[in-house]
Amino acid sequence: MDHPDSNPYVIFTDLDGTLLDQKSYEYRQALAGLNLIQYKDIPLVFCSSKTRSEQMIYRAKLGINHPFIVEDGGAIFIEADYFPFEFEYDKSIGIFKVFELGTSYPVIREALLSVQNETGIQLNGYGDLSIEEVSNITGLDKQEASLAMAREYQETLVTVLEPNEALKVEAALKKHGLRLNKGRRFCNISGQNDKGKAVTILASLYRQLLGEISLIGIGDSYNDVPLFNAVDIPVLVQKSPNTWETIERPDNIIKVLGVGPLGWNRFVIDFLSH
Repeated sequence: MDHPDSNPYVIFTDLDGTLLDQKSYEYRQALAGLNLIQYKDIPLVFCSSKTRSEQMIYRAKLGINHPFIVEDGGAIFIEADYFPFEFEYDKSIGIFKVFELGTSYPVIREALLSVQNETGIQLNGYGDLSIEEVSNITGLDKQEASLAMAREYQETLVTVLEPNEALKVEAALKKHGLRLNKGRRFCNISGQNDKGKAVTILASLYRQLLGEISLIGIGDSYNDVPLFNAVDIPVLVQKSPNTWETIERPDNIIKVLGVGPLGWNRFVIDFLSH
């Protein structure tokens, strides 16, 4: 696999269905690639629909201290001493400097109730369910379900909408400044944030730190297109054997063999070993 240049790399990766197995949420198949990234001291940035609480668990398990992007670009969390220079950010939360790009969860929940009344369509999100119910529909255990429900910038919609209903809901959400985004399993309701906008902000900070860099973005679904459009080297892993999500742009997207973490690992080992 050819390298476009010799600039330092920064890798942005989706989690569910990419670094993590889409059913078991395991990353064992990607351990060799993870170890190589750590050995080469390449920043690995989580860029996922997962919440801050969920991502903190995986950061601890993998010993990662790099910035991370939560809830499809809803916010960027950066440890306070990570970049050795001052920069503007929105707020501090614990040890993190935070860029808030999304709409707050309470505002989204309030708008969702309004849209439900305006359209007459029953709309159930995580906020309407118990931990047990979220566990049952996602396959997460109760602790994991609780972490998934700790939404700050996005609501996960579990209601299955017919195409005509989706159009009505999208139009109503737009009036409230919100969007309906198709995720890997469910639709998500968010503000005008996306993964690409968050990547662009972080990339500018990394350029201050490292100079010219090459950005790698790894994902598995249409939801990752904003990420792909914001990086130099977009990489698409398979969703199922011999099947990739139908994504036509960007033109330079690299399709790798292997579902989820298997494809992730194959790309990382092949690309970084040359």
